[in-house]
Amino acid sequence: MIKPYGDTLNDGIVQLSFTLPVENGPRAKKAAELYVAKLNFEDISVVSAEKVADNFTFFVVYARAVPLLDYSTVRVSEIKTRQMDFYEINDTIEKKLNRPLCVVGATIGTDAHTVGIDAIMNMKGYNMDYGLERYPQIHAFNMGAQVSSEDLLKKALDTGADAILISQTVSQKDAHIRNFTEFMDLLEAEKVRHRFLVIAGGPRITNDLAIELGYDAGFGPGTLPSHVAAYIITTLLERKRGQ
Repeated sequence: MIKPYGDTLNDGIVQLSFTLPVENGPRAKKAAELYVAKLNFEDISVVSAEKVADNFTFFVVYARAVPLLDYSTVRVSEIKTRQMDFYEINDTIEKKLNRPLCVVGATIGTDAHTVGIDAIMNMKGYNMDYGLERYPQIHAFNMGAQVSSEDLLKKALDTGADAILISQTVSQKDAHIRNFTEFMDLLEAEKVRHRFLVIAGGPRITNDLAIELGYDAGFGPGTLPSHVAAYIITTLLERKRGQ
């Protein structure tokens, strides 16, 4: 049985931060304390209250969590792929796939952020891990941001892509869910879902969520290009053996 750790094991101490639509002052601080109490916390302390705009106050609160969690009951879907480096991935593609791998990626919808898709695909990569554009055995096409689902699918079909990477950074009001769903609906409508490995990525993405949305895998924060490349080639080879 586990609970949050602050100063001592299982003391339940947590830090919360949130904004309330009230003007900063003693009454606002009391409102923040009472609200956190409704969330089933104890020993509540409002340690910071700052005005962020007229009638809006940002709070930082320390409190003690009550519930315990049975860690043995926790289940999560994991991407179980042996990690491979740049050289091993290229060697595997060349010798076992016997042709270059083709990957198309983009940020779809109105999302103008490219930090995620660039980290995976751009030649410089991320955290000293080369991006897919640098792999001699990968033909990588980074379409950038604000790409329509239709244009992304057309590029994937035109290039004969093995995998499609979709990144979403903007998640306000679940915009990322709508965009991910729209693309999957398009694949199903065009009857081409079976032709691609489709991978979702972004700060709010987990593998569980991606699979729930119909994707093959989901990669969240901290993902390296080699993680994605290893997953793609490993999965493609497994499917090839199963045919």
